[in-house]
Amino acid sequence: MTSRVRSRAVVLGGGLAGLFATRVLADRYERVTLVDRDHLTGPNLLRRGLPQGHHLHGLLSRGQQIAEEHFPGVTDQMVADGAAIGDASADVRWIINGKRLVQVDSGLVCLTASRPFFESHIRDRVLALPNVDLLEQTDISRLEVVDDGKRIAGVWVFPEASHETLLPADLVVDASGRGSRAAVWLEDLGYERVEEEKHKIGMGYATRYYTIPDEAFGGDISINTVASAGVPRGCICQKIDGGRSIVTAYGILGDHPPTDPEGYLAFIKTLAAPDIYETLQHAEPINDPVAYKFPTNLRRHYQRMTDFPAGFLVIGDAVASFNPSYAQGMTVAAMGSTVLREHVNRDEEIDPLAYFADLAADAIDGCWQMAIGADLSYPEVQGERTPEILEAHAFIAQVQDAASRDGDVSRAYQRVIGLADHPSVLHEPQLEAKILGEVPA
Repeated sequence: MTSRVRSRAVVLGGGLAGLFATRVLADRYERVTLVDRDHLTGPNLLRRGLPQGHHLHGLLSRGQQIAEEHFPGVTDQMVADGAAIGDASADVRWIINGKRLVQVDSGLVCLTASRPFFESHIRDRVLALPNVDLLEQTDISRLEVVDDGKRIAGVWVFPEASHETLLPADLVVDASGRGSRAAVWLEDLGYERVEEEKHKIGMGYATRYYTIPDEAFGGDISINTVASAGVPRGCICQKIDGGRSIVTAYGILGDHPPTDPEGYLAFIKTLAAPDIYETLQHAEPINDPVAYKFPTNLRRHYQRMTDFPAGFLVIGDAVASFNPSYAQGMTVAAMGSTVLREHVNRDEEIDPLAYFADLAADAIDGCWQMAIGADLSYPEVQGERTPEILEAHAFIAQVQDAASRDGDVSRAYQRVIGLADHPSVLHEPQLEAKILGEVPA
C-alpha cells in the first residue's frame, strides 16, 4: 500500500462503532476525520442520533477486552469515574427460567455504566489522538465517486451553517447505524441491491433510574432476570455511574411495560423471579419510566454482494442490529473493529468483499445465529424452526438448567454469552456430560 492510500480516512458516525473504527484507522492513516450530525462534545450526552441512549446498554466481556486493548487503562478510568465493576458471573445475579444460575468466578470483567458514560470515555480517548479530528453537527450528503463508480474518493458533507463541502479520503467507513444510507448510495451507483434479512421481535422496553442502597443488591452489581418462553418478560437492575441504578424492563410482540410508575412496578412484579421487585422496595426513583421500541432484527448481507467499490466499507449497526435484550450490539461493534484492523494492516489495498466476508464470519454470524435462535424459542415469534434450531433450543435449555446447579457449567455458559468463548466449549466431553445429566451436576 502506498503512502497516498494511507493519507486520509473519513468515518461516518460518532457512536461506538465509529469510535472503535477511528481508533483502528488512526494507526494507519495520516489523518482520520470523524463526522456526526450531533453535537457530540456538548453538555447533553443523550445525543439525538442515539434515541435509545437513555436505556440500559451492556458491554459484554469480549467488548470490554477489546476496548481495553484499543485504549489501555480505560477500564480503570471508567471505574475511577463511577462505573461499577465485578466478575461477569460471581458478581452478576442471572435468573433464567425462574432459576438462579450458580455464581462462580468466570475470569471475565463486567463493567456497568450508562451508554453516554461509555461513549464519552471512549470518545475522549479517540479525540486525544493527534491525527484525529471531529466534524460534529455535520450532515452527510453523498459519496464522491471516481473511476466510473469503481472507487469512492471521499464524502460530501454539510457542516452547520455552511455550504456543501468535499472531504477527500482514501477510505470512507460508514458507521452511521441502522439508518445508514450506504445501501441506497450503492444502488444509485448501479451496484446490486444488498440483501436485507429481517426478523420481527416487536420488543418494547421501559427504563427508570433509581437510587438504590448497596445492601439491596446483596453484593451483586447487576440482577438480570431473563425473559424466556414460559415468562416472556424480563428486566435488568444494574448499578451504574453517578451513584445511580438503572432498571430496564422489557417484553416482546406488543407485551410492553407501561410507563406509569404503578404499571411499571406491576409489570416487574410478574417476572419469573421476585428479586428485582423486592430490590425496588428499597429504592428511590429519580425519574419516571421512559419507553423505547425495537421492532425487528435487521441484517444487511454485504458479504453476499458480487461487486463493491474500492475505498468504502460499512461497520456496526449499519450492517447488523440485534435484539437489544442480548446486549450484543456494542460488543459486535468492537469485534468488527478488530476485523477492520486486520484488513487495514495488510500491505495491499483493502478488498471490500474480503473484509465483509471476514466481518460476517468473525463478528456477526455467530451472534446473529445466537440472537435469532433465541428469539425463535418464543412460540409466538414467527420464523422457520429447523430441526437444528429445535435441537439447539433443547440443548440450551439443558445448559441453563445445569448452570443453575453446577458451577463449571455456569462458568462456561456465561463465558459463551459474554462472547469470550465459542459455543463449542459447551460440547467438551466432561462439560457436556454434566449438561446432559450423564454425571451428577
